[in-house]
Amino acid sequence: MERKQNILVVGAGLSGSVVARELAEVGHQVTVLDQRSHIGGNCYDETLNGVRVHKYGPHLFHTNNYKVVEWLSKYTEWIEYRHKVTAHYQDNFLTLPPNKNTQHALKNKLLDVIYYPYTLKMWGTLDIHKDVLNRIKPRDDDNEYYFPEDHYQYLPLNGYTELFKNILNHSNIEVKLNTSFNKDIEEGYDHIFNSMPIDQYYDYSYGELPYRSIKFHNQFSNDFAMPTAVVNFTDNNIYTRITKWDMFPNHGSGDVYTKEEPCDYKDNNMERYYPVKDVAGINKVIYNRYKDNENNRVTFIGRCGLYVYLDMDMAVASALAITKKYLYDQSRK
Repeated sequence: MERKQNILVVGAGLSGSVVARELAEVGHQVTVLDQRSHIGGNCYDETLNGVRVHKYGPHLFHTNNYKVVEWLSKYTEWIEYRHKVTAHYQDNFLTLPPNKNTQHALKNKLLDVIYYPYTLKMWGTLDIHKDVLNRIKPRDDDNEYYFPEDHYQYLPLNGYTELFKNILNHSNIEVKLNTSFNKDIEEGYDHIFNSMPIDQYYDYSYGELPYRSIKFHNQFSNDFAMPTAVVNFTDNNIYTRITKWDMFPNHGSGDVYTKEEPCDYKDNNMERYYPVKDVAGINKVIYNRYKDNENNRVTFIGRCGLYVYLDMDMAVASALAITKKYLYDQSRK
């Protein structure tokens, strides 16, 4: 492509940052907007009382996609970490996903102890697509790891924020924080890659898409000693899980914990974290109506733009594929 373009990327999270870097590398001028005061989206981490804390909940990088690892490795060193999670039940700690020992301990109460309470708190309903529940399928072995099938499992050596600083550190990229998007600025750009909620972009013309959110409560003590960095609750309190941050490697030392309280996004300053995959597929139908709008100047990216749950490796792979297709299409014009 001969003509260099002026590109706008809305959102400095994983999808937006990958798109921005790829376009900058081939010579395009890229402006990245984010309404938050920081880069990194929901992966952002910060230091609290000398301990690295993931502001929006624990982010654990895991994948079998070497190309994603290879791409990210240009911007970070890694520290290996294989994640373990337990469930707190009657003063015991049970392995998740439920291995044969967990299933033996619970006998016929697996659904009532492990799945139903967490699902109801997390999603506000049990009417959730089976794909969501299958993320932690029971196992018939002694496995103790949360992502047993993934070959590559790491944390960025110096944290996610440092990783994003490196990705966005390019002379063709300008980052503007504390800056909200509005359609009036689109005319100044050749193309827009937008990670904002697609229903919000189109003024909810086909209806609102539901999301779940999380309120994060930091604390500096806990009622029980944690055997794993993350422990899920099985009782009827409002929290789904608790994280002790210094149990992650290279995160510092000190008693800093975070409890997570799921809620509707409207009850958390419109912070949208999880698209709702309902059994009937109604939300997918609504999303498709938005997606089918003819808009040649805007490409939607990320969880909110595509209305789909994306793990970190999937977000990177998706952003790389979307950018590659855009560059190919432009080269044919």
